[in-house]
Amino acid sequence: MGTVVCVLPVKNYCYLNKMLCEVAFEIKIICIRKEDKLETMGLPNDTGDLASEMEVDAFRRLFPIRFYERHLAESIRPDARLLSRARDTTLALGAVASADGSALAKIGSTTMLAAIKMEVMTPSVEFPDEGCVAVEFHMPPICSRLVRPGRPADAAQVVSKQLSDAILSSGMINLKELSLLSGKAAWMAYLDIYCLDADGALFDAALLSAVASFSHLQIPVVSLNDDGKIVVLSEEQDGGNLDKEPVNNEKRKLTLSSIPFSLMCVLHKNCILADPTAEEESIMETAVTVVLDSSNQLVALYKPGGPVLARTSVIQDCVALTRQRIKELENILDEAISGMEVD
Repeated sequence: MGTVVCVLPVKNYCYLNKMLCEVAFEIKIICIRKEDKLETMGLPNDTGDLASEMEVDAFRRLFPIRFYERHLAESIRPDARLLSRARDTTLALGAVASADGSALAKIGSTTMLAAIKMEVMTPSVEFPDEGCVAVEFHMPPICSRLVRPGRPADAAQVVSKQLSDAILSSGMINLKELSLLSGKAAWMAYLDIYCLDADGALFDAALLSAVASFSHLQIPVVSLNDDGKIVVLSEEQDGGNLDKEPVNNEKRKLTLSSIPFSLMCVLHKNCILADPTAEEESIMETAVTVVLDSSNQLVALYKPGGPVLARTSVIQDCVALTRQRIKELENILDEAISGMEVD
């Protein structure tokens, strides 16, 4: 009896091969589940062998959505976080000695370095008693393998605009406090934020670093020179003998109010995941970012598209999660400020 050979087209062969691989991984995952539930969650125990870890990692890379859905069914994530829990957050003020105000913020692996430099400018005719704030968000190639040298990342411009809108529309800074001489001189605050590690929720970490840097900001002492122009005094001149009385006698801090904080959530079917990693952002269906101020007033809401319809109930849940997150961030900011005062 002759042998029957079936020749499949390349596309069909690839599809069949992929299906066989998926079935093989399904069987392996079921076996792992029976042996130890932790193996199923992608968290191998100490007695698990290296082969099992590699196969789970391979399944995660080949079928990321199915991998995550297995975790979501248990209301937990691969990093052992609950769906509503944000990553560990740290904040350090005064990270850049040469800046007038600076901060280093970390949310999980996502890391932002913010620095403020103050310069004297001539105020606009429309607002002679107000200063200005300019925000720039940078994503150098070191922050992610997706960022290529020589061309700015698309996300950088979006985050820059969102940061500027959130800071100015929240009313956190009274621009009149930046005025020096009405119609003649005012402060321009240049805020530069550098993303050192882009592992999801970039806007949340960038906004936190911006708020912290303004909390750390000390406005320099300035004086009028013989030509009637405003000059910034050096450290050696502070408190020394001046030919003319300083416009402001000592370094001072801004009075911040209605401080904005944000929380990004990703949506997948009926699940809401707070503070997503870069991997979660890439595979989930859509994202919602809520910005609230310290009085829980809505400052902004961003939904950049996606197949999932953000119903009113979903938005309300995201706002509720943001309110919880604000309490955590306020405590972290207060501790960082207290630490600087002690130092």
